[in-house]
Amino acid sequence: MKKHSHTLAILVMNNPGVMARIAGLYSRRGYNISSLAVGETEDPRISRITLVVEAEDENELEQITKQLYKLIDVIKLSDITKDDAVERELALIKVHCNSTNRSEILQIVDIFRAKIVDVSQEGVIIEATGDSDKIQAILDLLRPFGIREIARTGKVALVRSAAGR
Repeated sequence: MKKHSHTLAILVMNNPGVMARIAGLYSRRGYNISSLAVGETEDPRISRITLVVEAEDENELEQITKQLYKLIDVIKLSDITKDDAVERELALIKVHCNSTNRSEILQIVDIFRAKIVDVSQEGVIIEATGDSDKIQAILDLLRPFGIREIARTGKVALVRSAAGR
C-alpha cells in the first residue's frame, strides 16, 4: 500500500524534552518523519511544530494522533494536509561556481527569486525559499554545476485565515 504525506501542525508547551518525546513516539512505532520544524509562537510559553509524516491510511494517522494527545505538553494538533495553507521551506545551497558558469547560475537564482548570500572564488551559497516543489526544482537545475552542500529547514506552514477573520 502506498504511503501518503501528511502535514501536522502541533502546538505544545515550550518545555525541555517535548520535541524528543514527540519524535520518540514516532520512531518507536516505526514511522518516518520526513520534515520537522519547531519554533516559538507569538506566546513564548508555546511552540509550534510543523511535522510531515508518511502514513498508509487515515486509521494509521488517527492512531498516532491519539497517542500524541496523550502527551501532557500537547495543546492542539491539526492535520492541515488538505487545508488552504501557506507552506514554505528554506534551503541553503553551496554550488561550485567560476567565471565560466557564474552568469548561468545567477540567471537560475534570479528566475527562482532566490538570493546569493555568500560568494567565493570557488563557489556561491544560494538562499532559496518556497514550497517543496520549488526547492526541488532549483536543486535539479543547479545539480549540473556541482552542488557541494545543502541545508534544508523542513516545511513550515500556517492555515490561511478565512474571509472576515
